[in-house]
Amino acid sequence: MRLELTNRSTRIREVLTQVFAPQSLEVDDQSHLHAGHAGASPEGETHYKVTIVSEKFHGMSRVAVQREINKALKNEFESGLHALSIKASAPAG
Repeated sequence: MRLELTNRSTRIREVLTQVFAPQSLEVDDQSHLHAGHAGASPEGETHYKVTIVSEKFHGMSRVAVQREINKALKNEFESGLHALSIKASAPAG
């Protein structure tokens, strides 16, 4: 993985797109909202919100979906991602 060549938002987007082929995906860096809090870094890129819709989530519990997303982003958590807020669902209909 090219950790040093891209920012964390781009890497998160790339990994989630590759693993889940989402119909929609939003990745929001919310690190500025957590300045001075535990896990925050002066450089940012520590706290994110992800909103994702994927067919792959059909039939999965909320906990199972969150586990799969966290597993997909394991390298990011190991390299400084501190918190991830997840809003995930399968497409309606």
